[in-house]
Amino acid sequence: MSATADHAEERTNPAARLGFQPEQVVQEIGYDDDVDQELREAIEEVIGGELVDEDYDDVADAVLLWFREDDGDLTDALVDATTLIDEGSPVWLMTPKTGREGYVEASDINEAAQTAGLSQTKSISVGKDWIGSRLVTPKAAVKKR
Repeated sequence: MSATADHAEERTNPAARLGFQPEQVVQEIGYDDDVDQELREAIEEVIGGELVDEDYDDVADAVLLWFREDDGDLTDALVDATTLIDEGSPVWLMTPKTGREGYVEASDINEAAQTAGLSQTKSISVGKDWIGSRLVTPKAAVKKR
């Protein structure tokens, strides 16, 4: 595939824009009927396998965490999400967009991430109803510079 085609795919395929790679193990937490099925399918296509669920007990390469305002404590969810990933592996926090049911304030995300020992490196629209926030350990965020 040409470099131009690669860049075109990154713009159109949300999983590619999020940085998922073939053969990665991606743990999904917080799945419910309202998640973006197109995004899930795109990630599975890129990684070449199915997402593993919250009962997975080995080390994952990334976490896809769906979180809504009434899902409980975001800090606890983020701490739990980091227990089975290596330092530097991303946690993609998916929250409903502004005005959607379950919307989570950006300040709440930032505060919970900091309390959980994570830094937000970017946010990206991943569908009609969801926005993704890429969270990593601060040490890993520094290495990426």
